[in-house]
Amino acid sequence: MSREAWALSAPVPKATGWQLFLKTVVARAYPRVVGQQRERSWIFFDVFLSVLAISAYVFVYRAIGAPEEYVGFVIVGGAMTAFWLNVLWSMSSQLYWEKESGNLALYIMAPNSMMAILLGMALGGIIATSLRALVILLVGSLIFHVQYAVGSIPALVIIFLLTLTALYGLGMMSASLFLLWGREAWHLANLAQEPIYLLSGFYFPVKNLGFWVAAVASIIPLTLGLDGMRQLLFPSGAALGFLDVRIEIVILTVLSVLFLVAARALLGYMERKAIREGRLLESRR
Repeated sequence: MSREAWALSAPVPKATGWQLFLKTVVARAYPRVVGQQRERSWIFFDVFLSVLAISAYVFVYRAIGAPEEYVGFVIVGGAMTAFWLNVLWSMSSQLYWEKESGNLALYIMAPNSMMAILLGMALGGIIATSLRALVILLVGSLIFHVQYAVGSIPALVIIFLLTLTALYGLGMMSASLFLLWGREAWHLANLAQEPIYLLSGFYFPVKNLGFWVAAVASIIPLTLGLDGMRQLLFPSGAALGFLDVRIEIVILTVLSVLFLVAARALLGYMERKAIREGRLLESRR
């Protein structure tokens, strides 16, 4: 037997356990990263339109004589908007659109876990969205001459990573809900988008909403994440902050664990329901 024939007939080792999990994550992250390079015009228009949106708030703040730190708050909030939109439309609704396109059946039948599939989507989205957010932050800071005074780089990195972990955990959890609820969840997401911008304090300190409203809004990871990053980035950020940064780090850690555990439970329920009843893969009348 020739070497080529032997290579073709030899059994291919199958990845299992953590190897299968990691390969699935890489495989699902790859299309997100490469896809951004193929549609570079999307990056330009996403950045350009985002800068236009934050410019309106900057001009309003300067027209009413608001503190100059508010301009920086708007820039940081506009940059973090990219992550929220990525979670809302590229994570939460992903399984619903995979069902509509006929790919969900393949995900359910595959030997890998749904957590690995969604984690790969999340990592791929984070890489592409981080570039977009960084460009928005740099361009906005240069145009409007924003001055930063970083209080603690380690704390800033920690709160940023915890915010992304909790945020994408929320996206994984809501992906199952979008799939189970169908088009109704799509309409609810459209309806809730602007109220979430308000409650999360994307363009102003969330402290201005009052303690109890801000406390309820803290279930959204970006609320505390933005508040903590602003406190660490601007000299008067602590005075305009909602809670102490250390408390916000603890809460974000709890939210990260809570959302990831809930996502695992909901995805497991969805897989069992799909295998047992087939309701997620075909419509019954």
